[in-house]
Amino acid sequence: MQKTTMITKEQASQARQWYEIDATGVVLGKLAVLVADILRGKNKPTFSSNTDHGDYVIVRNANKVVLTANKAEGEFWYSHSGYIGGLRKRSGREMLEKYADELVTSAVKGMLPKNRLSRQIILKLNVYKDFGKDHQAQKPHTLKVNKGSK
Repeated sequence: MQKTTMITKEQASQARQWYEIDATGVVLGKLAVLVADILRGKNKPTFSSNTDHGDYVIVRNANKVVLTANKAEGEFWYSHSGYIGGLRKRSGREMLEKYADELVTSAVKGMLPKNRLSRQIILKLNVYKDFGKDHQAQKPHTLKVNKGSK
């Protein structure tokens, strides 16, 4: 008879690892799927959808990510401040040049389930436009990502 093992919150926090991904030339969607799976812990045999078993992820060079098709000029990202007339509209090119970290973070956030657990999971994501902060104290593992087609 096989037994199902359930990992506790304390065991999950001790088993967490850090991963570092270089986003140079990687398609945004492929990067977001990979990062979301690692953040949720879907790459581990102890995955459970109702607990947080995921690892920490560092994404570097977010401004060098690739938008496919006509997303750089034809697609727009909207945000609202909550005040009257506070709608902000940004093109894909503007998002890549000025707000690349927000672009990657919002893409990953869209891949996560919409619940309280995902709001806790997204806090384990660190995105930097360029090389960013040094995380050598955490001893991150470097992940290679397939570049995908343009």
